[in-house]
Amino acid sequence: LIYKPVGPVLPCIYLIQTNLNVKLPAQEKKVELGKKVTLLRGISIIIGTIIGAGIFISPKGILRNTGSVGMSLVVWIACGVLSLFGALSYAELGTCIRKSGGHYTYIMEAFGPQMAFIRLWAELIAIRPAAMAVISLAFGQYILEPLFMPCAIPPMAVKLATTIGITSVMYLNCMSVTWTARIQILLTFSKLLAIIIIIVPGVYLLFKGEAPYPVPEGPN
Repeated sequence: LIYKPVGPVLPCIYLIQTNLNVKLPAQEKKVELGKKVTLLRGISIIIGTIIGAGIFISPKGILRNTGSVGMSLVVWIACGVLSLFGALSYAELGTCIRKSGGHYTYIMEAFGPQMAFIRLWAELIAIRPAAMAVISLAFGQYILEPLFMPCAIPPMAVKLATTIGITSVMYLNCMSVTWTARIQILLTFSKLLAIIIIIVPGVYLLFKGEAPYPVPEGPN
């Protein structure tokens, strides 16, 4: 503390100056999110994001519209090469721009806040809800198909199962990050196991020259 008299007439009045560089205890406290995503949980989230539910939905439509197994394989290879280029681009962006935020951060750095703002709202209003709707409808269709086979599934039952699935996922994400990550690990291993069960017998039958599934004659 430095004490200086204001004037010679009133020597008892002083101006007190304090050092502004002193940090108060309240300023040193920071509010941060708890880090509960471990290495295994992070890997499961990334694998679950890369291998989406579309791998279980799109093969039927591609085979039906291409009309042959060979052409469907060409489509898969071409799309795989395109996806590889996209993955390499994102890997380069992730190593160059080490900030959280995904698309928003990359567009912010490249094109400015206006384009990043538009991209973020497009993701919130259109892109993410549409993707979730397609995945949830497929979930409702597949979860009810064994129960109604060989009859057709009522559309209302599919919508009800879809609503229950979306609500459950939303509730779980809001309540606990730990349990969300644990279920993500379980679903990731289940997804990989299902893909292995599909691929291994298919490759075995392919090398034997057997094709028990009837291939459509033309596009439908």
